[in-house]
Amino acid sequence: MMNRWHAVKRLLPLLAGMALLLSACGRADLSALNPQGPVAEEQFGLMKLAITIMSFVVIVVFSLSLYVIVKFRRRRGDNTIPVQVEGNHKLEIVWTVIPIILLIILGVPTVQSVFGLSKDYSKDPNAVQVIVTSHQYWWEFEYPQFGIKTAQEMVIPTNAKIAIETKSGDVKHSFWIPALAGKIDSNAGANVNTMYFEAPKPGVYLGKCAELCGPSHALMDFKVKAVDEASFDRWIAALKEPVELPADPAVREAFISKCLSCHAVGDQGGMIYPNLTGIGSRETVGGILVNTDDAKYANEGTVYENLKRWIEDPDQIKPGNGMGKVALTEQELDGIAKYLSELKLDY
Repeated sequence: MMNRWHAVKRLLPLLAGMALLLSACGRADLSALNPQGPVAEEQFGLMKLAITIMSFVVIVVFSLSLYVIVKFRRRRGDNTIPVQVEGNHKLEIVWTVIPIILLIILGVPTVQSVFGLSKDYSKDPNAVQVIVTSHQYWWEFEYPQFGIKTAQEMVIPTNAKIAIETKSGDVKHSFWIPALAGKIDSNAGANVNTMYFEAPKPGVYLGKCAELCGPSHALMDFKVKAVDEASFDRWIAALKEPVELPADPAVREAFISKCLSCHAVGDQGGMIYPNLTGIGSRETVGGILVNTDDAKYANEGTVYENLKRWIEDPDQIKPGNGMGKVALTEQELDGIAKYLSELKLDY
């Protein structure tokens, strides 16, 4: 038993060091501690207030404990019973009133923020309405004011209220953009949740599913692109423009029969699965394969390479995603991947 205890004592410093090291790992755009909008900043302020109060309590309690241990420790040869404080009304009042005061300090701004941030902008004509539908394992974004649907990337104008309505197409998910706002559940059925947020400056913000929803839960990412109002208007117009199908007859036939039955490009195809219009200008393929010409990691590659990887075997990228392998010849696979990689929106 003693040998085991000595081994544990040797491992504790190593484990503590690893915990500190790993706590620094992560992404700057996937942290609620790096707020980039007014909603996230208000929520971060509540976190700081709560941490300050808890730190104050910990410091005071530990200081008093240390003082009592040193001041009133038993001396050698002293067998007397210390003076008891049981029934001391003054002390009882003090340690009852102080927690109440701390709870009021924390509770009042928390209640104000909870009610303030729960304001429903879904009927506000000046807000951009977005209906978010979660699926295993992708996100659909519908803009009812503009009559468009897209997937995996939510494009929004800066300095505008973005009114979100969330629902699920299958199991329970949770919509979360750490840098812009807190999370909200998306439920199946008629239960619709609402929230809002703003992005004061242009940028790309990473979103995640924050509810365990299946084997590819950790891969259920999406992006929020904040652009200026003129760029947003151009994006809407570009998304509505007609799209030409592949020029190669064999590739076109394969694309129509095996892709457009579930997906849409322009005004053609179905909307059962993600809209592919403009997929060549998105940040990722499948939400997880990062598009870049300077690949450094296994999940990075050019748009063409990522599309080919995804179409060839989507279950290898996102297990259980529901798409499955599509029977394509090498020529059809190359042609469809090349065609989709060139489907870009200029906005």
